[in-house]
Amino acid sequence: MSLFDKFKPTATMYYALRDEIGRDPFGVSMDEMKGPTRALVDGKEIVLAGTNNYLGLTYEESAVAATIKAVEQSGTGTTGSRFANGTYAAHRQLEIDLAAYLGYKHCIVFSTGYQANLGAISALAQAPDDVILIDADSHACIYDGCQLSGAETIRFRHNDPESLEKRLQRLGENVKGKLVCFEGMYSMFGDTAPVKELVEVAHKYGAYALLDEAHSFGVFGENGRGICEHDEVLDQVDFYTGTFSKSLASIGGFVASNHDELEYLRFSSRPYMFTASPSPANIAAASAALKKISSDQSMRVQLWENAKRVHAAFTQLGFDLCAPCSPVIAVRMKSRDQAFKAWNFLMDNGVYVNLAIPPGTPNATSILRLSVSSAHTTEDLDIVINAYGALAEKLSGELKDD
Repeated sequence: MSLFDKFKPTATMYYALRDEIGRDPFGVSMDEMKGPTRALVDGKEIVLAGTNNYLGLTYEESAVAATIKAVEQSGTGTTGSRFANGTYAAHRQLEIDLAAYLGYKHCIVFSTGYQANLGAISALAQAPDDVILIDADSHACIYDGCQLSGAETIRFRHNDPESLEKRLQRLGENVKGKLVCFEGMYSMFGDTAPVKELVEVAHKYGAYALLDEAHSFGVFGENGRGICEHDEVLDQVDFYTGTFSKSLASIGGFVASNHDELEYLRFSSRPYMFTASPSPANIAAASAALKKISSDQSMRVQLWENAKRVHAAFTQLGFDLCAPCSPVIAVRMKSRDQAFKAWNFLMDNGVYVNLAIPPGTPNATSILRLSVSSAHTTEDLDIVINAYGALAEKLSGELKDD
């Protein structure tokens, strides 16, 4: 038996749909970037509406200048892990700055946001009697962190504190450590978690709460510190994880905490110890973006104005939206085939969004996923809304079930 046989059913379906529309939706090449919201694709200028560039900082002047300076002074890469030679002064300073911004005592920077969750979860819950409870719709990196830890993993219903409580109640007396993992804003549908209630339930049963604010950092809360700030429980979250690849416009990730023992992860987390550390350029870009986020609230204000406009327009057009207004706006499609064709139609009309299909989506749902940016201009949003308007007309009422 070939190792590749198990992939054939999915590959056959995918290649058939790709060939039918004439494009690869999961391999789009941005041939030339024209700014934070535009790119040339196959010679045509496209509005980018699926980039997670929530605050539009990828071309921010101070971040670009800091990145260039970092490369000139510190080179293009560290060539070593954080555990070996890959910790520079800039890595340490960013940890200090992130902790201060969030109001935590400790912070550890990882090479990616994915590895921040992978590394934190696998290190925190690695004892034989540890148990991890995770929201059923958690990101792949949370699931993979659980698998790497080897701990028993129990899922609770999405965004359901009562479901979490029932599962915690069933645990026996011999459980050594309990870790509850969930997200602030979920990346596929754009729905947000009842963070306050989930943290309260976790602590009621002696569990630690790990909150992934990857998509909500810089976006929610009075100061952009995420859903936990919005829910006024920032100081109650045991472990706060995040990424540099969304609002911080770079590559990397982090975990922050008020627990002094967080520092133990530096010699017990395999993804921290055995992966090359973030490059000087990435650290410089994230550091500059953090300073901008800390001092300038106008980007977040503009982001929400843009999100409200798009969400209202899509509602008016009759689309089946997956969640209330947030910077992620997902349109539910009736089938995988319809989603492929709708995505291609938007590309033909000058708009790039994310095509998301099972098994990478909750409840086997096929969606067109749009992420709004504060950098989107009125003209950008006009193009997006007009393209979706043409799509709605083309589908002529077929978007929702009868």
